[in-house]
Amino acid sequence: MAVDAARTEEGFTSARAARVMAAACRAAGLDDRGAELIRLGENALFRLASVPVIVRVARGEEWLPKARVEVAVSRWLVEEGFPASQIIEHLEQPLVIDGHPVTFWHLIVEGDRKATYGELGGILRDLHALTVPGGLALPSFQPFDKQALRLDRAVIPDDDKVFLRKRWRELQRKYAELRFQTPKGPVHGDAHVQNLMVDDRGRVILIDFEAFCYDHPEWDLMVTAVEHHSLGWQTDEQYADFVAAYGRDLYDWPGYETLRGIQEFGMTTWLMQNVQEDEKTAAEYRRRIAGLRNDDAPRDWRPW
Repeated sequence: MAVDAARTEEGFTSARAARVMAAACRAAGLDDRGAELIRLGENALFRLASVPVIVRVARGEEWLPKARVEVAVSRWLVEEGFPASQIIEHLEQPLVIDGHPVTFWHLIVEGDRKATYGELGGILRDLHALTVPGGLALPSFQPFDKQALRLDRAVIPDDDKVFLRKRWRELQRKYAELRFQTPKGPVHGDAHVQNLMVDDRGRVILIDFEAFCYDHPEWDLMVTAVEHHSLGWQTDEQYADFVAAYGRDLYDWPGYETLRGIQEFGMTTWLMQNVQEDEKTAAEYRRRIAGLRNDDAPRDWRPW
């Protein structure tokens, strides 16, 4: 059922997402009783209690092309034997429920440890070495595709919106001047270590394909590079493991500072969408917007 996209996006709260999840489960013949919200970000993720399934609810119908890419990429990677999260094959998906694309995924039973940065570097090295099949249509990386929607609909002070729109235009100008030296290939698009899971058999599995695309590998390397060099979220040893496993440190590339600006802007506007959810989220948004206003100040941002 299609609804007005702006109204859908503006009303995307955990409560609305839960109602959409329940309706999607009914349509798919699944029992939603006891379902648990495990994350609210670009999507809402629910773990079902009745079967080992994760339900992903997207923010609005404009996210439907991305949901279709997620499903297609999962199928391709599984066929390649690449360690990737798997959709529920027997269900028709994505579904669109009240204007929200919904997809269903096999639950990954986690083991007793988290993935390492060395493993992230290795997974990205292997991913970037794959050849995308001719029948899989992937978009280019679009660093600004969601920003206009986010800025239009965000419940933030007007002066923040003015500042962010000005920064957005500045970043677009710098992006237009970027010159990449690497060939294009498969790119995850949101390649942080939290998008790896280690299952109960010790397998390291790549998840979350909504930003998957065909573009330059620098877009994947920028995430951990910025988290380390700008935000200090990894130790020197952890980052060294990442670089050694992948074989490149993006910090040495002249385009790093532009990608740093794009990454930090995206991290701030991503969180900005949920400032009404609770005070903890609102406080972290205020911390991040303060950092953007002073490029030279140390970042005290917290992982989210």
